[in-house]
Amino acid sequence: MTENLTIGERVAWYRRRRGLSQEVLAGLVGRTTDWLSKAENNRIELDRLSVITALADALDVSLGDLLAEPTLMEWSSDSGHRTVPALREALMDYRQLTPLLGSRPEGEPPALPELRANVAEVFDAYQGSRYGFATRRLPFLLADASIAARMYSGREREEAHALLALTYQGAAMVLGKVGEMELAWIAADRGLAAAQQSGRSVVTGSLFRSVTHCLLSTGRFPAAVQLVNDAAGVMQEELGDASAQYLSVYGMLFLAGAMAAARAEDRVTTRTFLQEADEAARRLGADANHMWTAFGPTNVAIHRVATAGELGDIQVAIDLGLRIDTHALPVERRVRHSIEVARALSAWNRTDEALAKLLEAERDAPEQVRHHYVSRELVIGWVRGTRGRPSQSVAGLARRLRVV
Repeated sequence: MTENLTIGERVAWYRRRRGLSQEVLAGLVGRTTDWLSKAENNRIELDRLSVITALADALDVSLGDLLAEPTLMEWSSDSGHRTVPALREALMDYRQLTPLLGSRPEGEPPALPELRANVAEVFDAYQGSRYGFATRRLPFLLADASIAARMYSGREREEAHALLALTYQGAAMVLGKVGEMELAWIAADRGLAAAQQSGRSVVTGSLFRSVTHCLLSTGRFPAAVQLVNDAAGVMQEELGDASAQYLSVYGMLFLAGAMAAARAEDRVTTRTFLQEADEAARRLGADANHMWTAFGPTNVAIHRVATAGELGDIQVAIDLGLRIDTHALPVERRVRHSIEVARALSAWNRTDEALAKLLEAERDAPEQVRHHYVSRELVIGWVRGTRGRPSQSVAGLARRLRVV
């Protein structure tokens, strides 16, 4: 499969491979044959993950197959010439999984202050949408954090496990952004195990959120909702006198859950989760970036826009989305919101405004825009929907996103 097919065209390609007629596939997802025909021929945009997931399930393919993920990570001065494969090798290293099978490390373990600084560097790169840089650093950081977790004892061992958990979380976040969903799941699962050995509830809560995101990204929406409910039940025990870090992690867990509920088309749970996050934001009092969450009232508002888009409430997404001031948030949050607003504007045929929003996002974070399936789908749709040649702006963006 190539990156320059629309989602509808991929549906048609896999449907033919499965030997299914349009009538049969449409019936499997509860739609009409006319609807499916229009979707496959790009007369209807497939931009809601709930619908795309249903099609993927009926075709017995992964969600990533229909979204054309992952996309190739470009080499750059940030990434070097060893990108995702090097990180994959680090995650698959059995010596990190089962230390009994590897030789005991010799010499002094990595210094914990240096390890903390390196973890912060990776999270800062993620929030700055510098995925190539983070991907290059993570294999070395995973090795160092694993050694530290094995060699330290007592309270230092707990901190080493906390840093190992956060390193795995950083890997899961970056891998999720570049479409490597299965690897992201492995990293998040390992991170949760390390977090539990750290004895630090705020780190465990942070990894609950990471696993929720992985379930969300692979189309397992009900499982993600259930995890949020279960994790919140555990975290509520310490909520009474919670720190700012704890409130931020708790609130972000519900924002991830709200996205899962919206993609499951569960409006009641979406509203409930957003309300819970809003309460945590009110207790926090202002936007902040504790534990690299970028949590606060603005992030809650951003998720109101995103969930409205997932539920098909496009006018709500536009009206609210254009009013939110995101300038104080990290680049990743600002750009993700811009992509969401661009999608809503495009759905209402406000293409010029949508293009301007996407170009603005690309200026801030070209890697993030290139790797997000919504960006690619929007641009492919604009190119295909133009009579004659597309505008210079659209054509240039299409080339940079490698979709033509």
